[in-house]
Amino acid sequence: MLPQSQSVIDTNARYLSGNPRIITQLEGHTDERGSREYNIALGERRANAVRQVMIARGVSPQQVRVISYGEERPAAGGQDEQSYALNRRVEIVY
Repeated sequence: MLPQSQSVIDTNARYLSGNPRIITQLEGHTDERGSREYNIALGERRANAVRQVMIARGVSPQQVRVISYGEERPAAGGQDEQSYALNRRVEIVY
């Protein structure tokens, strides 16, 4: 997890813990390297890592759903390290 991601996660965790009726979905994404099955599992592990941080910050487990898209929804279309890095992410969706 990138250090700059911590503030985004903390901000969302504060919002969710203060609004217990709101549910969010964490969408895990990967770059295109690796098999489809591997990337789906990796995206799920990424999203679950963010979920665990949110729960540790006081968010109810029932408020946070996890889904993995693996490599299916890239943020960047290139085949270089910069594009791969942009595609390795978790998106918080309300």
